[in-house]
Amino acid sequence: MSFRTPGFVAAIDQGTTSTRCLIFDHQGQVVSMAQKEHRQICPQPGWVEHDPLEIWEHTRTVCQEAITNAGVLPGAIAAIGITNQRETTVVWDRHTGKPFSNAIVWQDTRTKAICDQLASNGGQDLLRVTTGLPLATYFSGPKIKWMLDNVPGLRSAAERGEALFGNIDTWLIWWITGGPDNGSHVTDVSNASRTMLMNLKTLNWDDEVLELFEIPRSILPRIVSSSDPETWGTTRSSGPFGEAIPVCGDLGDQQAALIGQACFNPGEAKNTYGTGCFMLLNTGHEIVTSKCGLLTTLGYRFGNQPAVYALEGSIAITGALVQWLRDNLGLIRISSEVEDLARTVEDNGGIYFVPAFSGLFAPYWRSDARGVIVGMTSYVTKGHVARAALEATAYQTREVLDAMHKDSGFELKTLKVDGGMVKNELLMQFQADLLGVPVVRPRVSETTALGAAYAAGLAVGFWQSQNELHSNWQVDKTWQPGMQPDKRNDLYQHWLKAVKRTFDWVD
Repeated sequence: MSFRTPGFVAAIDQGTTSTRCLIFDHQGQVVSMAQKEHRQICPQPGWVEHDPLEIWEHTRTVCQEAITNAGVLPGAIAAIGITNQRETTVVWDRHTGKPFSNAIVWQDTRTKAICDQLASNGGQDLLRVTTGLPLATYFSGPKIKWMLDNVPGLRSAAERGEALFGNIDTWLIWWITGGPDNGSHVTDVSNASRTMLMNLKTLNWDDEVLELFEIPRSILPRIVSSSDPETWGTTRSSGPFGEAIPVCGDLGDQQAALIGQACFNPGEAKNTYGTGCFMLLNTGHEIVTSKCGLLTTLGYRFGNQPAVYALEGSIAITGALVQWLRDNLGLIRISSEVEDLARTVEDNGGIYFVPAFSGLFAPYWRSDARGVIVGMTSYVTKGHVARAALEATAYQTREVLDAMHKDSGFELKTLKVDGGMVKNELLMQFQADLLGVPVVRPRVSETTALGAAYAAGLAVGFWQSQNELHSNWQVDKTWQPGMQPDKRNDLYQHWLKAVKRTFDWVD
């Protein structure tokens, strides 16, 4: 059976390791999904790259597959939303669509010298009041500067107006809406807030920051709302959707999950467990400047409504640590085996695994840190290593939550969770134990893609209000805390001691 009337919304979820397309119905249920992994290119230690053209080709493929699998004709798709790995930086030729180089991924640390030089004249928080962000290799601005300074011919092309910059959302929207044939060059406020170039108050590119980074404004996309009733264009009939469908939803992946989890009220928070781990706390229309190592970021903006802000704790390595146990150490064959291996022991055996492979993100922002396993004795087995790896995700989340409480004054009642690691029962129970609050998993776990679908659907009236979205959210499972406070505090203090052992490793 094929559906013809507009009863569905499509979401493109372009992540760090793969690209997916999901088709959602009006109840926010997944009708079909297609997924394809792309290469992780690591030409030097600390460098991580993606091929933008490979990502675009995979996007075309998964969109076609998702539509076919759902039995949905193009006319049944009301709108398209996009969510993406944030900060990953692409610069390309506006006439041909050819990238000037591979994309520099958010995990990449090659811009450390740029950040250190800028910090020497004002400290790591030089731009925090303006942009909400510390000077760190994580963000797009330093990556753009590095490319302009190091990619042959790029700066001169940029000065001639022939180069375009975008995070992955901008790159895909440009291609989907026509590419060199008048494609839309836009980004939403949530993605723009991750560049370190946008003023949090004006929601526009900041001229003083652009001058500091020596970035010409001409290469930057137009900043738009996350859900825009004007839309930014339509798909082309020659593209993967085969018909003109409005493209009108755009959100960075973590902000999309905030919407997918229906965290519309100040004080509500979600945590996404993926390659990294990202907790966002809705602070409403208030810009809360962090004093505890968090990021002040745009949550979302719907149409012409006031922007909603958030505090974010970004953790670089969580699910990626499980992949490391699999691929680098060979302790497990597939990632899902880590829970069974961890259950072969009753506790961590006294060891703590701090995965500062690319330095530490929130709340420390220490690019000089590197990973450690501490507390090793001859008693330790691979089961203890697996358990310590899982527990590291929960400990890092606790650090972020403590910082959020200090910055905002909000006291979390429950933590909504999503992402691939929430299937791990051992981790989720330990997380509830360590936080001392219930951890709640929704029935629809694809919250990142769902948030992008919601943004697009709201723009065209497929969904009428946030209340309608909230009614779609349902609990799948809740983990209640069961650990005694004394034990919780003892474990946590040992973790904090272990974190200090990672500092000052890189000179």
